[in-house]
Amino acid sequence: MSRHLRRPLAAALAATLAATALLIGPVAPAYAHNVLRKATPAQDAKLKKAPTRITLEFLQKLNPSFTTITLSDADKQQVATGEPEVSGTKGTVTVEPPLANGVYTVAYRVVSTDGHPVQGSYKFTVADPTATAEPSPSPAASEPTETAATPSAEPTPSAAAASPAASSSSGGPGTAALLAGGGIVLALVAAAAVLLLRRRNAVGGGPAR
Repeated sequence: MSRHLRRPLAAALAATLAATALLIGPVAPAYAHNVLRKATPAQDAKLKKAPTRITLEFLQKLNPSFTTITLSDADKQQVATGEPEVSGTKGTVTVEPPLANGVYTVAYRVVSTDGHPVQGSYKFTVADPTATAEPSPSPAASEPTETAATPSAEPTPSAAAASPAASSSSGGPGTAALLAGGGIVLALVAAAAVLLLRRRNAVGGGPAR
């Protein structure tokens, strides 16, 4: 091959390499930033069971010192989670309280290899068909019931034992009968004495002096 042919081929090859470099050059910096590759639970997922862990997987390795993953409910109140556990390109947090039905937002902030921070968020929904509200306490369980004491028809042994003493000390029917009988005996004795005295007077011929 002559020198005249080599020079045009070398020039064409150089031009091709330069054009390729111009095309690739602007695109390369875009891939330096980290990007969320996969999430569990996934974005816009509707779960029938509340998750206990949230795992985010990125294209590049994460720096544990600059990895933040948070969870908040529909009222934008932050839900308690554990510290992020970083393993390579994955970051995981454990959800401490059981999640009720509703919409939740996962927010993250990580640092890419070039030191550029990357952040974002997405939502998922918990719709557990078996979840029920806590039962309200029934009145019978919350308020003590008062049981009315029914009076006993039969006297207790203590009351029965106290009855004779009470009747004797207060002059019951037995005492009244004894008093009445003693009065009758005294009246009969007095009447007999009067009759006997009259007979003696009659026999002696007049009233005694």
